[in-house]
Amino acid sequence: MSKSPLLNMVKGVAVGMVAGACLGYAGKSAADENPKIRKKINRAKHTVNDVANTAKYLFK
Repeated sequence: MSKSPLLNMVKGVAVGMVAGACLGYAGKSAADENPKIRKKINRAKHTVNDVANTAKYLFK
């Protein structure tokens, strides 16, 4: 029997959410221990925000 494509998509989304939660927890614990990592994380967040804003203006 073949599996439903919808079921595969739901499984993929669930795996992605679990992986993101694990990475988020690991990153938060590392940032709490090391201020240099916290500074790099803030810089990366600003860069991602800038890229998202640029993409938003490109699609207008």
